[in-house]
This record gives sequence, C-alpha cells and structure tokens, in this order.
Amino acid sequence: MLAILKTLCTVVGFAFLAACSAYDFPDPTPEDYAIHGIDVSRWQGDIDWNRVKRAGTEFAWIKATEGGDHSDPRFYDNWFGAKEAGVRRGAYHFYYFCRPVEEQVSWVKQIVPVDPEALPLVLDMEWNAHSKTCTERPPREKILREMNHFLDEIEKHYGKRPVIYSSVDFHRDRLVGALKGEHFWLRSVAAFPNNIYEQRNDWVFWQYTAEGRVDGVNGDVDRNAFFGTRSQFRKWLQGDLDI
Repeated sequence: MLAILKTLCTVVGFAFLAACSAYDFPDPTPEDYAIHGIDVSRWQGDIDWNRVKRAGTEFAWIKATEGGDHSDPRFYDNWFGAKEAGVRRGAYHFYYFCRPVEEQVSWVKQIVPVDPEALPLVLDMEWNAHSKTCTERPPREKILREMNHFLDEIEKHYGKRPVIYSSVDFHRDRLVGALKGEHFWLRSVAAFPNNIYEQRNDWVFWQYTAEGRVDGVNGDVDRNAFFGTRSQFRKWLQGDLDI
C-alpha cells in the first residue's frame, strides 16, 4: 500500500493528494518518471534518430530559431529525421531581448513548419548571457507582456499553446508567481525543481541533466522527464491534460 501511495504522490498527483503530507518521502528522482526525452541543437552534430528512438527516447525538442534572424543550421535535418524515426518532436525558440517580439513571432512562423502532429512549440526564456550584442534585462512587466503576445500569436498560428522553458535565475528574477496555468519546462540539474523554483510546483517537464548520454547522439545531451504517467502523457499530447 505504501509503495502505491508513494508512486501516486511522487509521479501522478503529489500536488493534489492530502495523504502525501502524512509520509516523509524523499524527493522524486528522474528514474521515478516513465517518460523521458531530449533537446538538441547544432551542437549535437549528426544524430542517428533511429538509434535515439530504439534507446527509449519518447520526445525531443529541437532548436529552430533565435531572435528575429537566426535559425539553427541543423533544424530541418533534425525536424524531419526525428519524425521519420517515430520520435515525437517539437521546435524551440530562444528569446532575444534586443529584438521586438513581433519580429520574433514572424521569424518563427517563417522557419518552423505547421505540423498538427508536432509537440507544442517552446518559448525558451533565459537571460542572453552568451550575447555580446544584447545585455538588456527588461523589467518584469515588459517581459510578461511580450511573453503573452508571443504565446497568443504562436497558438493562433500552430493551434497549440506553447510550453515555456526557463532557467533558475531567469525565473527567480522575472517569473515568480506569474503565468499560472501555462505549461512550464524547467531546468534543474542540481535538485528536484520544487526545491529550487519558488511558486512553481506546477511544472510539466523537468530538464534534469545537461550531461546525459543517449545512443545515437555523440557526446552529452540534455535529458528531460515528463511529470506524469504514460496515460497522462498521451492526454497531454492530445491537449486534454489540465495541470
């Protein structure tokens, strides 16, 4: 009985079961989750998607665009290669704070094909720390306004509400308590996300390592877990899962 309750608390519905508070369970680990995937960009080089699929990878997010004029040179190879191999895949856009949101929306639409079978597009919200040309850190109100515009316009175009990816520092600086009801994908490689992200225990995907190994990918690759069961994942893919 306790084993069943632990599974329910840590994997299925820990946020909703009052009984969970009566037991001192350890934090969930990635191994507690049934559905795992990767995210990739040009830096992974040539990917053998058939081997990736056979290794048990159930989803992948692929870098497509950044700002208003940059696209990943391997995007289309990965986009079509993953689909051909049977890996559920979607695209992600890295947000650039020195480019108008309207231009970024337009750029995504130019590059990422409309595919009803694709995962929702991801809006990657991190500080542009790698950029030598953009050091802006807009205020919370401006960022939230632009994010909502991006989410709304992309949903209209692709028919699916985007997922929001965030890093610990960006979320702490701008997103605490905001955008309730959106689906979040959180980077947390040092600890369970609930212990790191303030007011954000409603996440749907967890990026738990940047040093994962998956057959078919040369070198390190980010690995991610879906928060729930296989049946919940199927519902999420159909757009029928509320969090």
